Amino acid sequence: MDARTAPRVVLVGPPGSGKTTVAQGLARYWDLAHRDTDTDVETTAGKPIAEIFVDDGEPAFRAMERDAVAAALADHDGVLSLGGGAVLDESTQAALEAYARDGGAVVFLDVTLAHAGPRVGFNQARPLLLGNPRAQWQALMQARRPIYERLATLRVLTDACTPAQVVEQVAHGLEAQTNDTHEHGRTEHQ
Repeated sequence: MDARTAPRVVLVGPPGSGKTTVAQGLARYWDLAHRDTDTDVETTAGKPIAEIFVDDGEPAFRAMERDAVAAALADHDGVLSLGGGAVLDESTQAALEAYARDGGAVVFLDVTLAHAGPRVGFNQARPLLLGNPRAQWQALMQARRPIYERLATLRVLTDACTPAQVVEQVAHGLEAQTNDTHEHGRTEHQ
């Protein structure tokens, strides 16, 4: 992967962790562009994600999402936020692992259900949370947490934090990792 076109950082995490908001804040902090793969999918499809799920089904959405992530990893050099389920795709996992091996930062924005609930609102714009949204969110996290943790080069808990505080934690965490890499030749996982 060409370091000149790789994202500065990739944010992953569940619904309600603040990926898009924090990515926008980091983009402002570093004076970079922000890109969100959910927005890319909606632009390509010409309709909201909820409609893609209804009209085309989840497999079609996941295929578009996989393509959006691959394109963004290849040609975006700013801050990138991924949809919560993007990490479920094995080719996306492999791409993120390669990106991290090449020195890229994958930040897992973690959040507990108590804090995700009010942020998400458990509304119908999130098709995977229909029915019993709290139970659905917990099931999603049970399936996804091991993947988020495995892919992450940095984990930041967003509970009870403002977006600005999370931006500072991510920026300082990445700076500390960079310093640690230069001093010790490796990056510590948190």
